[in-house]
Amino acid sequence: MVDQLTLQTIGILLTGLTVSIAAIYYTLTLRYTRRNQELALKAQEQALETRQAQMFLQMLNRWRDEVQGLDVWPVISNKLENAEDYLEKNQSDDDFRRVVSAFIGFYEGLGVIVKEGYLSIRLVALMWAGMTRTFWENILEDTVDDLRVHFGLPRFLSETEYVCRELMKYIEEHPELKT
Repeated sequence: MVDQLTLQTIGILLTGLTVSIAAIYYTLTLRYTRRNQELALKAQEQALETRQAQMFLQMLNRWRDEVQGLDVWPVISNKLENAEDYLEKNQSDDDFRRVVSAFIGFYEGLGVIVKEGYLSIRLVALMWAGMTRTFWENILEDTVDDLRVHFGLPRFLSETEYVCRELMKYIEEHPELKT
């Protein structure tokens, strides 16, 4: 017959075995959950990269549409001294007005997209660094503050300025992209 001590020993062994099984189950469950979270994070990162690529291609297409048929370099390669130069050229030179309007329309949208993190400034640097830098330094850098006062619009070209300044910072941090 089975005595009392043997029953107690079996009870203790079963309890220990049950606790061990529960601990192993808990550990495996945690590992499985962590792995699923890592997979979900990777899927989110891939989705973000895909969205950024789609956004980049949309902006590239918009860029092509905006500047199609425009003779851009003669306009943006001539440095303006002040807001008066800008206003005079905008009134008297149709090419200037069309090119600058196309650039502003593009960069205002691009600035919002970059500011909100939908598109990396790195992609802007890889695609539009030279054009952006030339436009900023020759057309807007010395005029934008006075134009804001002139038009009474404190946020006039704010997103364009944002993306241009962010690009200049990025290029300084990555000299291999210097234009």
